[in-house]
Amino acid sequence: MNPSEIAIGLDIGTTKIVAMVGRLNEYGKIEVIGTGQAKSLGVQRGIVTHITQTVQSINEAIQQARENSGLELDEVVVGIAGQHIRSLQHSDYITRNDSEEVIDDQDIDQLINNVHKLVMLPGEEIIHVLPQEFKVDGEKNISEPRGMHGMRLEANFHIVVGQVSAIRNIGRCVVNAMLKVGGITLEPLASAEAVLSDEEKEAGVVLVDIGGGTTDVAIFKDGIIRHTAVIPFGGNVITEDIKEGCSIIEKQAELLKIKFGSASPEMNNEHEIVAIPGLRGREPKEISLKNLSLIINARMVEIIEQVHLEIQNYGYEDPRKKLIAGIVLTGGGSKLKHIKQLVAYVTGMDTRIGYPNEHLASDSDNDLASPTYATAVGLVIKGLEQKGISRRPRKISVEGGIKPSQENIESEENKEENENPVAPEASTAVDESGSIDTKNRKSVFEKWVDGFMDFLAKDG
Repeated sequence: MNPSEIAIGLDIGTTKIVAMVGRLNEYGKIEVIGTGQAKSLGVQRGIVTHITQTVQSINEAIQQARENSGLELDEVVVGIAGQHIRSLQHSDYITRNDSEEVIDDQDIDQLINNVHKLVMLPGEEIIHVLPQEFKVDGEKNISEPRGMHGMRLEANFHIVVGQVSAIRNIGRCVVNAMLKVGGITLEPLASAEAVLSDEEKEAGVVLVDIGGGTTDVAIFKDGIIRHTAVIPFGGNVITEDIKEGCSIIEKQAELLKIKFGSASPEMNNEHEIVAIPGLRGREPKEISLKNLSLIINARMVEIIEQVHLEIQNYGYEDPRKKLIAGIVLTGGGSKLKHIKQLVAYVTGMDTRIGYPNEHLASDSDNDLASPTYATAVGLVIKGLEQKGISRRPRKISVEGGIKPSQENIESEENKEENENPVAPEASTAVDESGSIDTKNRKSVFEKWVDGFMDFLAKDG
């Protein structure tokens, strides 16, 4: 099997670390040929707090993926999140030497390079530079300037920024696990690749990825990323609330949340009781499912209100920014019972659960079609695209990640209602297109990784 046809996504989450190995089949779908999963140790709210423990978890997940795939895995695309992530808008321009020459990749690359020279706050580094609309000699709303004539090329950019120390710590963990960093991608952008359709991105949609430590938000409109945010609350906070509210241990609280938890107290009556085994021979503890739902509901409403605030900050009340496709929930936290109804009630927006199944080959394990693995599937897609293997035409390629325009794929309207969705039959293969060469432009993070690898080689 040719290693150049394979991509490995490494999702370093707060509750679990997932390594997923995938390739593109003849139908343009992702064929998962190996997965590995380990309990995440040393990561809190998306930030590495214990290097050694995190390396051990990465090694465990990678080893499982190696055994399942039968391949030696070395280069991974890493997902990054955490409360240190922030985003901003920026406009920049270049003046071309000859307006008679058509605009090409070199001009766009030069414009993106200018943005990478921006001075960030102390300790911050640019992770993604995502072009939005272009202008050519003042002509607005140009999505594809290549091939046009013009003297002044301008663009609006969405810039994702993170703390250098947090990014380097993730890089150190990956390198210490004897792996190469093939690229870093903001996790909500990876999840969006896995669960959103072109139609939704065009109409306007909010992706809400509810993980263990954080809730990631990404807003798309007119097929373009418009806003990103990371909310420092996730499923682990709900587990902690249950633990404190019911006076039980964390393991029992997590099981209660998964098996009996509901985001809507109205769905439980006062007489529904669950018994929790007592510790060391003590009497079992009886817990009302109504009270359990009240605890979960209180925290979920807080998280949803934070999401709604981010949507308001985007300015969705402006008719030009209307988000017709509503909200798509994904991540492990989206599996909580009745969460879709609660989100729709609090925000007043249409809501569905996002599954990555439409991108997976029909013979894929049903478990992989869960929202839990949306980020990992998205990272595999990103990894394949960075190698020039794309299922869809791409608008532009940028450092640290690629922003493709997704192929129009019809998904079943009620797929999110299925508790165990089955991947649909693969049907369509689409064309590939080239990308801008950004190999000569290295970020601070990439330079640090290169230097660290040289240090290990000399030390060895």
